[in-house]
Amino acid sequence: MEYGRLGKAEPGGSSTRTLPTDPSPTPKKSKIKLLLILAATLMVASAISAALVVVIRNRANSGAGSRLHNRRPSQAMSRACSRTLYPNLCVNSLLDFPGAITASDKELVHISVNMTLQKVGRALFSASEITNLDMDPHVRSAYMDCLELLDDSVDLLSRSLTSVVPGGAPSGSTQDVLTWLSAALTNQDTCNEGFDELNGYVKSQMSDRLKDLSELVSNCLAIYNAAGGDDDFSGVPIQNRRRRLLSHKKEHEQFPIWLSRRERILLDMPVSAINADIIVSKDGNGTYKTITEAIKKAPEHSNRRFIIYVSAGRYEEDNLKVGRKKTSIMFIGDGKGKTVISGGKSVQDKLTTFHTASFAATGAGFIARDITFENWAGPSKHQAVALRVGADHAVVYRCNVIGYQDTLYTHSQRQFYRECDIYGTVDFIFGNAAVVFQNCTIHARKPMQLQKNTITAQNRKDPNQNTGISIHACRVVAEPDLEAAKSAYPTYLGRPWKMYSRTVYMLSDLGDHIHPRGWLEWNSTFALDTLYYGEYMNYGPGAELGQRVKWPGYRVITSTAEASKFTVAQFIYGSSWLPSTGVAFLAGLSN
Repeated sequence: MEYGRLGKAEPGGSSTRTLPTDPSPTPKKSKIKLLLILAATLMVASAISAALVVVIRNRANSGAGSRLHNRRPSQAMSRACSRTLYPNLCVNSLLDFPGAITASDKELVHISVNMTLQKVGRALFSASEITNLDMDPHVRSAYMDCLELLDDSVDLLSRSLTSVVPGGAPSGSTQDVLTWLSAALTNQDTCNEGFDELNGYVKSQMSDRLKDLSELVSNCLAIYNAAGGDDDFSGVPIQNRRRRLLSHKKEHEQFPIWLSRRERILLDMPVSAINADIIVSKDGNGTYKTITEAIKKAPEHSNRRFIIYVSAGRYEEDNLKVGRKKTSIMFIGDGKGKTVISGGKSVQDKLTTFHTASFAATGAGFIARDITFENWAGPSKHQAVALRVGADHAVVYRCNVIGYQDTLYTHSQRQFYRECDIYGTVDFIFGNAAVVFQNCTIHARKPMQLQKNTITAQNRKDPNQNTGISIHACRVVAEPDLEAAKSAYPTYLGRPWKMYSRTVYMLSDLGDHIHPRGWLEWNSTFALDTLYYGEYMNYGPGAELGQRVKWPGYRVITSTAEASKFTVAQFIYGSSWLPSTGVAFLAGLSN
């Protein structure tokens, strides 16, 4: 039974939908539109120039007859495309790209990324042309999501391209590129999903402009993944060949490496000792009274950690978002329940789920500490996000994330949550990041009548994406309202939102509110043989395995080596970036 602007169904829910009346986001002005188009065009132009070495060499080796008449794929092209999910599209798109016919296997990696970047850039340019059309609130919400996500994907693909230039010095590791390409594919899926329940002129226009983009990004990811030759475990990269990620220093076992020493100190330093760049205080004793003003004043593309201290109080502001250009931003509050960032938007307001977040962050290196993120819309409003994160190398530490359905949207890229409390009912931890939860407490609440609780809804769509949810050394508990009625409202560890959904629980304490079957179907047999759901050495009354599901994709993990693939060190390569954040963590399964 469909409820969502993301195509997510609620287990056991009603099929009725109330049409809301809230106004849509304001259309972008022409000047902003032109700047957006110009930025996309410049990015694509730089990408094209980066590929000139390959293209020129290939053209020099190709005769005029080959250029004009040879439409047969080369052996290298056939090999590369045979590894993709959409081989016909792969061959046809590469045949149209200069130099592809005579390119080597490694050159095709570069060409596929470059071609995909150009297609996405043109799609952003084309989609921007209809900004000033009249749109109802829901359509406007979906449209604005797509512009943001396409712009983000242009950046992700541009960074990927600079790392795969043949013979060049890579600007990112193998895992970086896999993360960026995986996120670009997730962005396209989110854009498409926003229009799933819509009809009309804008949807048809966007469908034309975005045609084949998701498949092209998928093909690009498959070609890169195959050429990398990494030892892969159902899409979980095990080893980064470019650098050794595990440190022998005990300090790095407790404070993973991506954070500087200063940042490690910041995460445990008393608030009174922190020299914040901006202080937000509702009483006027700070730099600004609103978080909106603080974000606006934060620098773009910062090379150092920029600290925004938000003093105790309840902050409810529209469109709170740390955008892609606002990098290395750290939010520090006065503690859970003291500094509260709140909102009440839901899909009932004619918004996409993506648009309902009380707070969103997409700037790389985002950190939040000692803050409560809340969406108070309530269970009857269905999808209502408290916190959405699409930032790479993001850390959320000692925070509350409170809501009901779709509370925490771990949208994309690499994320780490430590000592957090997450509250919800249906699919309340969802998304397609590569994310590890450690020493967190996951609180199931009482849902609406006839509903079932599902803790996770992971949406890995493609087998080459290096994404999934790892819940490690956590507690899964029932809130008092559910505890009193848990027999009537079963709680499940997760259900598969997409075909290759991947979630594991390891060394965690599972309460007796967890249904003996453990996991719930999404829809009949969908994804049951392609998902990866695992449990490793959990304990507590909800961890009994005797009545668990018998799906082909479910497994009781007995191998330490297999379980280790979902740890901080191997799943999000946190030993290379977490230490600089200052957050304590377990690199492996245990100390």
